[in-house]
Amino acid sequence: MVAPPGRCPQGDLATIAPMENGRQLDLLEPWAIGGVEIPTRLVLAPMAGVSVQAFRRQGRRFGAGLVCSEMVSVAGIRHRNERTLGYLRVASDEHPLAIQIFGSDPGAMAEAARMVEAAGADIVDINFGCPVKKVTKTGAGASLLDDPGHAARIVEAVAGATALPVSVKMRRGTENGSRSCLEVGPLLVRAGAASLTLHPRSARQMYTGTADHSLTAELVSLVDVPVVASGDITSRARAQAVLATTGAAAVMVGRAAQGNPWALAEIMGGPGEPSREEVVAELLLFMRETVRELGEQRATSFLKKFYGWYLGRGRFPRPFKQELVMLPTIGEVETRLLAAAPGASGVLERLEANLGDVDEVLLDSLPISIYGGG
Repeated sequence: MVAPPGRCPQGDLATIAPMENGRQLDLLEPWAIGGVEIPTRLVLAPMAGVSVQAFRRQGRRFGAGLVCSEMVSVAGIRHRNERTLGYLRVASDEHPLAIQIFGSDPGAMAEAARMVEAAGADIVDINFGCPVKKVTKTGAGASLLDDPGHAARIVEAVAGATALPVSVKMRRGTENGSRSCLEVGPLLVRAGAASLTLHPRSARQMYTGTADHSLTAELVSLVDVPVVASGDITSRARAQAVLATTGAAAVMVGRAAQGNPWALAEIMGGPGEPSREEVVAELLLFMRETVRELGEQRATSFLKKFYGWYLGRGRFPRPFKQELVMLPTIGEVETRLLAAAPGASGVLERLEANLGDVDEVLLDSLPISIYGGG
């Protein structure tokens, strides 16, 4: 295909309908990981310090077919750390839900998988992609891509410990230019992985540069399980281009959805940019749901980063966000937000009426005084 003047080839690719087995792939078409049916081709990424239950439930409302918890330490589960165990609270409207675990010991990972299943998750996800040093120095996260045999033993142990399908999220490798994912991926599938997610940046890159989805296409050609494409999925056009050119089963959205669930709606073909009243109403709902989960003391500091995410993108003046961060209580933040957008109160009432009560599945052994959301 020749690009017309003034347009790059990627711009043309973005207009191509995604194809699967020679047919058009609809983002609204269901697919499956193991025996778990997923209603749309959009996955909300697991993100540390972000993916609390309120974030996941919001993602489902805006079109994500699968939502994921942030990564849960198997060491914390093994030692029955109260905050860590709080990650295993599951609301009925989150399904299908993947709970992501990380660690380096196969036995501990197997034990954690059994806890994840008992908590009511639909999928056990294993993190082989985290690039943060405090994780990789323990032999977990992306560092396991340098030890394919050990990575496969972990997957085998987890798959053998649970009846749930097992998925794995990984990066291309630890070093720039690495192609380790193409060696490791097929080994993990043979060990029992029912799906792979690839973020084709190196651990060294962190989130700089661009995701090389030519690697995603190569991985798809090497395995016979669904591959989810992660990295730089920021619009409907980009999602369609990546699906069309890689053969991936679905796309995963992460940072683009932080404080911006409308990015998910836009990818699914809905309206993208909200009104100021809609922005404030969603932020207020998110705040209230987070307080319910974390308690007001923890939520007060946790929510501060979200103010900038929601109110940025030219929606509100920068000083307004800074003003909210300085307010000492969530009640004062609510008052200030409603003063800035009075019409948000009616939108919020409708949102809360449609949301309904939370019906959670709790393990009898889980302490519930603290919810470990972030």
